[in-house]
Amino acid sequence: NLLIAQMISLKRVQQSIQTLIGQILSEATILKYVMQRHHTLAAWEQSAIEQLLQMPAMHVDETSLRVDHKNHWIHVCPAGHITYKFLHPKRGLAAIEASGVIPRYGGVIIHDCWASYLSYDQCGHGLCGSHLLRELTFVIDANDYAWAANMKRLLQETCAIVAKRQSKRLTGNEYKNLQKRYRNILTRGAKQLPPIPPRQNGKRGRVAKSDAHNLWERLKKHETAVLLFARLSHVPFTNNRAERDLRMSKVKQKVSGCFQTRKYAEAYYRISSYLQTMANQGYNPLVAIQMAFSGQLYADRGE
Repeated sequence: NLLIAQMISLKRVQQSIQTLIGQILSEATILKYVMQRHHTLAAWEQSAIEQLLQMPAMHVDETSLRVDHKNHWIHVCPAGHITYKFLHPKRGLAAIEASGVIPRYGGVIIHDCWASYLSYDQCGHGLCGSHLLRELTFVIDANDYAWAANMKRLLQETCAIVAKRQSKRLTGNEYKNLQKRYRNILTRGAKQLPPIPPRQNGKRGRVAKSDAHNLWERLKKHETAVLLFARLSHVPFTNNRAERDLRMSKVKQKVSGCFQTRKYAEAYYRISSYLQTMANQGYNPLVAIQMAFSGQLYADRGE
């Protein structure tokens, strides 16, 4: 609880235990307890992954983490009450394939339009509205484009309408009208954007475009993913769930520093996934840990 749930450094955990029971536990003893829980939760992790694969929509995101003074990546896949996090040295397709979740998933994944996620065609895609609103706000502040202001207003208004409804979606005619307004805004926006500069002789690679151009092209190309929250009731407007589940990883790194070895980092994130999943179901972390020790992971609350 102190080391994983409360994210206290190993040295301070030793001091806290000495204060509580008057005995000093060595670092090796504490880390041995951590690795025991890591191994006993392997079966729970596989069960959690199988449950995730049955969910109609799943959030996905990633963030960096220092392990043994090298950059690693924490990937998260939460849905329903399940939170699954895994560690990998890479950020892209190699990590996604290693996790084995998205390649086998057939529902809708909510993300921030990262190309590695979009490469999987067997699942649906929903883009995070919060990311889009932030980018639209930046374009408005930087360029004062009317199309960006109109698009931001349209997304906010649609989100408010969907949130108030019991069905959590628009009707068929309302969705068609939304598409029409969406496309009209982008059509007018194309006229407001300055022309893309021609490629210079001898230059390779992509032609440099403004942030406004890139955002406009993304909105046009991924219209279905941007508006999916208004058509399917199980697709949320934002990817905030994944960002919340990752936030504590950054707090852990800030409070305790980086991990010295990868195996303890992997143990931390398996146990952390379990504790977050149990917290989503209302379990006290101490009760959840006791259930992991006893093997009764799905016992009735309070036992």
